[in-house]
Amino acid sequence: MLTALLLDLFNFLISIIKDMGYLGIFIGMTIESTIFPLPSEIILIPAGALIAQGEMTFSLVFLAALAGTIVGALINFFFAMFLGRKLVNMLVAKYGKFLFITERKLKIADDYFDKHGEITTFAGRLIPIARHLVSLPAGFSRMNIVKFIIYTALGGGISIAFLTYLGYVFWDRIAWVNSNINLLYLPLIAFVLIICAIYFLIKNKNNRKNNRKK
Repeated sequence: MLTALLLDLFNFLISIIKDMGYLGIFIGMTIESTIFPLPSEIILIPAGALIAQGEMTFSLVFLAALAGTIVGALINFFFAMFLGRKLVNMLVAKYGKFLFITERKLKIADDYFDKHGEITTFAGRLIPIARHLVSLPAGFSRMNIVKFIIYTALGGGISIAFLTYLGYVFWDRIAWVNSNINLLYLPLIAFVLIICAIYFLIKNKNNRKNNRKK
């Protein structure tokens, strides 16, 4: 029963993307990158399936998804920058449970972002759930917008390529993908951990050097 429902949903999403084409991918990823909890998996995995079937090309799917990711991230960024934390806290207090956001999560993100903005933006784009949160502390802290776009594009690009590739390889085994999605994420999570470990090692080494000079 569940497998049949998943296949129906998968086929429905494929039909929507096929009808709207690359514009549909752009719009979907724009929404996904804002605070609305629309998983990118339900956009990119079907898109990967369409690539496998010869209905789309990887390069255009990638560019449309990346453009949507950056636009959606910038919406969050400017929302946080210009409207400020007070309004966001009010919205989170009223509607946070529907968006899977809490004041505690935002506070943790703020404190961490002050120290590690660039790596947070990059790594956050690679982690489910965190994707639509990471742009908010960047906006609150008024991060350099060029750096924000670069690190968003780097992290988002890797995530887009990964999920699209899953759809391309496993397009005929969607039920299996759904059942093992956490397992399939392990290589990506391992990659994030390695990058973060290297970053913190370099950061700590530089901090020790600076402390010795003082």
